[in-house]
Amino acid sequence: MLAATLLALGSALVHASWNLLIKTSDDRALAAWGQFSAAAALALVGLVVVGFPGWAALPYLAGTAAVHIVYLESLVAAYTHGDFSLSYPLARGGGAVLAALGSTLVLDDRLPALGWLAIAVAAAGLVGLRGRGVPVADDVVLGDAADVSARAGRAGERAALGFALLTAACIATYTIVDSAGSRAGESGVAYGLASVAASGVAISVANVLRPSRRARAALLRRDWRRHLAGGVGTLVAYTMVLVAVRRAPVGYVTMLRESSVVIGALVGWLVLGEGLGRRRLAASGVILAGLVLLVAAGG
Repeated sequence: MLAATLLALGSALVHASWNLLIKTSDDRALAAWGQFSAAAALALVGLVVVGFPGWAALPYLAGTAAVHIVYLESLVAAYTHGDFSLSYPLARGGGAVLAALGSTLVLDDRLPALGWLAIAVAAAGLVGLRGRGVPVADDVVLGDAADVSARAGRAGERAALGFALLTAACIATYTIVDSAGSRAGESGVAYGLASVAASGVAISVANVLRPSRRARAALLRRDWRRHLAGGVGTLVAYTMVLVAVRRAPVGYVTMLRESSVVIGALVGWLVLGEGLGRRRLAASGVILAGLVLLVAAGG
């Protein structure tokens, strides 16, 4: 059990770390592209070893690849407009909540009364992530730089909230698609690797088709070590969970894995020096409590 605990917590830390690499990059869009390309290359190597998940998985792989294009664009936008301690917990926690709700509609999974309570708790934490900005009336004339800065800050937070919620919706969507694909495929591990590979390839194609991104593609070589580290991180986090669930119940591993929302709030506060640190840490703790309760509800 100790090994599973360390693996699950390590997976949460690694997941938050590769997101932090994107947030702190000079060119976030390029960093995200580089990381997912590296992850795709590594996943393809893994597929050579474990084999393809089967033809039945193809529609799901196509679906998750398409969703990941939108997911990565919205994630980059959220990190561009807002704090890591806001965007990461909101996207990650919101994605888990929406995935639980969506699975009841799409996959016919049943959610008991305790599960609905858990979602309400997590939703309260998500709402608590937002700052307490003082509204400015439309007819107020801005007379100094502080007023302009305040308006810009609130506009940035609203944009970050919108893109983080879109990211959460994408996380929920590809979680549901991948859950169905894993069930349809011949191997869960093979499907997971194929999903990473398909998503990375689709993201690369989408970037190449954009002239502004294509013009900067040569710069991918400049930070290749950073991109490779992020790509390794995505696969390592995934692999650590696979190993952990062989040593402990899935619910226990999932519960610890979702501690990444608290890690994200801590990193934003203590490492990046973002504001509202204590508030967002507390809100992330509430999100985690709701997600833990959700796992418990699912048995």
